[in-house]
Amino acid sequence: MMYISTRGQSPKLNFSEVLLGGLAPDGGLYLPEQYPKFNESDLAEMRSMSYPDLAFFIFKRFIDDIPECDLRVIVDKTYTADVYGYSRESQDPSEITPTLKLENNFYLLSLSNGPTLAFKDIAMQFLGHTFEYLLSKKNRTLNILGATSGDTGSAAEYAMRGKKGIKVFMLSPYQKMSAFQAAQMFSLKDKNIFNIAIKGVFDDCQDIVKAVSNDLDFKAENKIGAVNSINWGRILAQVVYYFKGYFDVTSDNQTQVDFTVPTGNFGNICAGHIARMTGLPIRNLVVATNENDVLDEFFKTGNYQPRTSENTFQTSSPSMDISKASNFERFIFDLLQRDPNKLSAYWKKIDQGGAFSLTPDEFQRIGSFGFISSSSKHENRISLIANYFKRFDIIIDTHTADGIKAALDHFDINVPMLALETALPIKFEESIIEAIGIKPQRPSALKDIELLDQEFEVFNNDVEAIKSFIRENT
Repeated sequence: MMYISTRGQSPKLNFSEVLLGGLAPDGGLYLPEQYPKFNESDLAEMRSMSYPDLAFFIFKRFIDDIPECDLRVIVDKTYTADVYGYSRESQDPSEITPTLKLENNFYLLSLSNGPTLAFKDIAMQFLGHTFEYLLSKKNRTLNILGATSGDTGSAAEYAMRGKKGIKVFMLSPYQKMSAFQAAQMFSLKDKNIFNIAIKGVFDDCQDIVKAVSNDLDFKAENKIGAVNSINWGRILAQVVYYFKGYFDVTSDNQTQVDFTVPTGNFGNICAGHIARMTGLPIRNLVVATNENDVLDEFFKTGNYQPRTSENTFQTSSPSMDISKASNFERFIFDLLQRDPNKLSAYWKKIDQGGAFSLTPDEFQRIGSFGFISSSSKHENRISLIANYFKRFDIIIDTHTADGIKAALDHFDINVPMLALETALPIKFEESIIEAIGIKPQRPSALKDIELLDQEFEVFNNDVEAIKSFIRENT
């Protein structure tokens, strides 16, 4: 299994090289040269597997440069009930991603039972163990540079804290995360963790990460790696729970299902796209956006026009306050029938601050990939949080509410619909209190996390300043 860049100007690499490298040297993103296919016999075998067994079965098809015995150890170390022990009552944490039935053919796929209470933990814990394994084998060190709109940062830091040979430099938009999200990151005192708050929005942080990664001399000299969903390992690890959710809500391997995914950087739903391409019977992938509805506009019109920082809204679902979705490039590569020249021409316009529009034939092709979309606003989120608390006695977070709103927009009673949960509600208390008048319950270990001392550096939106900081601390 070899991996190629979406822009076609980088050498083919194996999984380990892609994992440690992050962004491709030509500025593109890595994808498998060919997607493996899971046939009817495979699906039948997978249906009764535990989560670790399912992950191992899937990973083996994408990873052939790590011995299977070692890969098995990494998987078993990653997916345990101890790591994913904070779950809703009546759910078994050993399932890792339990499915909660809300009503006939409408389900919530619970993804937020990990240590930072967000779906990012499921992939990031795998990355942490795999990074440590590979660096030890190669006698190397790695400086991870990442950007977060709220949840990626804490998930990465909790997964990498204390790991040998790894330092983490995490960029976040200054004063634009929830108080809980900021406290999760900034209260960590591990010597290998560096928090950097950028005066700007998430897209500014992400642009800095890409600019640093595209400086190939600096990247090589300072051993820069990535944990954002530009890293293929993140996407691969997220593919697993689409299979798990599918098996939870079906009794055969022909039934088609729909998934709805709250979407910011397009990584989570890109994993659903990969699952579909490998043979999972997915009918629709519903892209759920908030007021920053660039992707909703694209899937309805074929026009992709990222907004500037100044025109990106700050909302009550802040992890989705993104107007330039990195992983979108992976889907467009497949949509363009893997033509790197067409892809590069489109992304040259984006990298120059412009936009592109699909041709009529390209736009029509979207339907064959199952993508549809919807958007929501603050009042939709508050109303749905209140409604679901009243009807089902559960509290959902604001991002999950965006997803449920989109799921209801496209719900077909005859087709199972799984809405993906993204985080637990305690991360966004202000909106929960606005909706239902009470604070969601917290684990005792996180009761007063906002009161802990916090350490972080504040920088202007300046690539060279970030490079200097990395040099000084490596």
